[in-house]
Amino acid sequence: MKEIYFSIKEASEVLGVSPLTLRNWDKSGKFKAQRHPMNNYRVYKLSALEDIIRDIEGGTQKSNAGKAEKIIKKLMIKHLED
Repeated sequence: MKEIYFSIKEASEVLGVSPLTLRNWDKSGKFKAQRHPMNNYRVYKLSALEDIIRDIEGGTQKSNAGKAEKIIKKLMIKHLED
């Protein structure tokens, strides 16, 4: 299956944090970003975002992809409402 990548702006919106926070997490090693091979921009895998969402919600147990998508949609809606 092909992996889905998010830009730093998109990832920050999904997680509800600023892009600067993601840059700081990357520099400190708390949440490492992948690098785009052509422009060296930070990009984040969907699976990595799902993992950090599980950690934020207090558990590191595996969940199915459908549940993770609902969580991402929920966070996106919450972020837009704020």
